[in-house]
Amino acid sequence: MDGRNAIEVRNMYKQFKVQYDKANTLKDKILFWNRENRKEVHKVLNNINLNIKKGESVALIGTNGSGKSTLLKLMTKIIFPTSGTIETNGKLTSLLELGAGFHPDFTGRENIYFNASIFGLTRKDIENRIDEIIEFSELGEFIDNPVRTYSSGMYMRLAFSVAINVDAEILLIDEILAVGDQHFQEKCFAKLKELRDSGKTIVIVSHSLDTVKKLCRRAVWIYKGEIRLDGDPTYVINQYLKQVAIDHKEEVKKAIEKGTHRATGIITIDTPKDFSDIDLQNDEFICSGWEISNSLDTEIEIFVDDKKIDNIDRYPRKDVYDIYKENYAGFLDVESIGWRFSLKSSDLPKGKHKIVVKTLTANGQSLASNDVEFTII
Repeated sequence: MDGRNAIEVRNMYKQFKVQYDKANTLKDKILFWNRENRKEVHKVLNNINLNIKKGESVALIGTNGSGKSTLLKLMTKIIFPTSGTIETNGKLTSLLELGAGFHPDFTGRENIYFNASIFGLTRKDIENRIDEIIEFSELGEFIDNPVRTYSSGMYMRLAFSVAINVDAEILLIDEILAVGDQHFQEKCFAKLKELRDSGKTIVIVSHSLDTVKKLCRRAVWIYKGEIRLDGDPTYVINQYLKQVAIDHKEEVKKAIEKGTHRATGIITIDTPKDFSDIDLQNDEFICSGWEISNSLDTEIEIFVDDKKIDNIDRYPRKDVYDIYKENYAGFLDVESIGWRFSLKSSDLPKGKHKIVVKTLTANGQSLASNDVEFTII
């Protein structure tokens, strides 16, 4: 193994065998002796080759089922490859499952001793650090309560606090930072940045792409069990999202053919605000909003009072695109998310008026609608 590397993966394959109709008891074996036991082999990772250098912060990204969490478990040696090798160089700690290694009937303080000893700390080492661990966890008086009484957020605080205080050279994290309140997530993120800057090796699996960009200096995209791309996080994430959009659109097309797709949409009105009073000092009045959907062919319909608006301008709304680009992958055109139209003051006499907007499919089905009332004074 190259001394510059913290983790080396060579020609690694991982597959799981799934057995159906398996007899679990002696009675089943006797009664169903002639039953055929069906077996399936699921190939999860195929020919993975990877070097992670000492001091690198690396993110493994990919859709659910792509194999990234399996790869992280292989690095911890919780499971082993079907073929190929994985080698690590340095003391390793992992945060893979919430509260793994905690006994529910023991207190938080007792579990610190047990959990930290698993990571290789002596009792003296733990006693020297236990105050720091408890302080970081912010559990206070709850530290002496049984952990079965803890919420998931409290579990995560305790697990994270122990893991970052064992002086490991390699830290493996699987998405658990999604647990807990915003304050503690920010605290964990700041601690991870501190560990990264101190030269620790960090490998993280995350669906939070913003976290990946901020924390990691390298991203590895795993697609259908193979490494598709490895490099700068911003570039890798951009290519990953493009593929997600393509795959999502294909899935929707298949669902439409089967008749199982449920189209949804969102349409909003930004101006005017509902129940607002408007003093028309200019000749024109601009109405605007935005619209998105996961349908292949939609149009928007707008009425002011009983008059249909024909001249609707579509314009870019990158702010909306950035928020919904994953949920509506493959269906968003950043250049036409926004809508707007203008009304002349002569078209709006004083008094109350109503704007109604709708997102319609090609066959006239309404996916979303919105309306506002306003008064011209």
